[in-house]
Amino acid sequence: MSPETQRDPVPPIAQPVRAAALLTAGLVLLTGCGGGTESSTAGGSNADGYPVTIENCGRTVTVGAAPERAVSLDQGSTEILLSLGLADRLAGTSTWTDPVMKGLEKANAEVERIAENRPSSEKVLDKEPDFVSASFASTLAKGGVAPRDQFEELGVPTYVSPADCTGKDNSRGGDGSRTAKLTMDSVYAEVRDLARVFGVEERGEQLVGRLRARVAKATADSDAADASLLYWFSDSKAPYLAGCCGAPGIITRELGAKNVFDDTHEEWPQISWETVADRDPDVLVIGDLTRKAQTAESAAKKIAFLESNPVTKNMDAVKHRRYVLLSGQALNPSIRTVEGLERVAAGLRDFGLSG
Repeated sequence: MSPETQRDPVPPIAQPVRAAALLTAGLVLLTGCGGGTESSTAGGSNADGYPVTIENCGRTVTVGAAPERAVSLDQGSTEILLSLGLADRLAGTSTWTDPVMKGLEKANAEVERIAENRPSSEKVLDKEPDFVSASFASTLAKGGVAPRDQFEELGVPTYVSPADCTGKDNSRGGDGSRTAKLTMDSVYAEVRDLARVFGVEERGEQLVGRLRARVAKATADSDAADASLLYWFSDSKAPYLAGCCGAPGIITRELGAKNVFDDTHEEWPQISWETVADRDPDVLVIGDLTRKAQTAESAAKKIAFLESNPVTKNMDAVKHRRYVLLSGQALNPSIRTVEGLERVAAGLRDFGLSG
């Protein structure tokens, strides 16, 4: 979600001396959208399975060899790569809203964090990357780190999470709007794509299998048809709340509940507290962020606001303190959406709102 980052404009990508080395080394080949697509098993492939070609957000991306110096520009993408056991292939990461996912602390400590928020293009290129990944289209666009074209001109292939472009319109800026409901299949596709790029397909299938099993366990016997939810990511002045069809939509639909703002297809619309109070959800799902980019980032600050603000303090969920706290990443389309599903399911059971 874009509210997890600051939207300050950054200069166009620079071309440091190191870029020449990237080009002459012939590490990667990337072709533009519209070219023919070939699988990694097509004729002419090397014995090790490369080059690997994938379709990604309207582009054909070809990677000539398994990346050895990848840079991941968003936490969600980083946590997939760490979960695939690829810490030794990462030259840097950036843009963090939360502590790293449990179980990945040791692996994460081995990777340089080049920026807490979005880094400059110069910082990224200073790591001499042979692959760059991101969770959001805005990260690799004008106003983000740098447009994908500019990395590609230097011979550096790029990848954007399909969850941020499949069935989604990002053309109007902001956080975009959904033209179709997001499902976990987009998250699983990202895991499989990245596993292919790095030549660890078996690990990718194992990770997808674990995620599927967790979803099945969290949703078993769930009956929350009478429960209404509201998802609050950040900002108390003009709050970013979840629309119908992003990652919170996955959680809501899997549990059979209702999002009180399922009538908007915007990813994270900013909605007045008066409108929130009028819809009076049963449960408030609250983002507990550690970054400092918006007002009321932590869950503690959000709850303090809710319980003191005259517009919100008399809401049913506030009076009965029906809060479920999630990391920012659990509210984004990522492998941690499963974590969000598990915690919301547990909260609904604790509140007596689900079977």
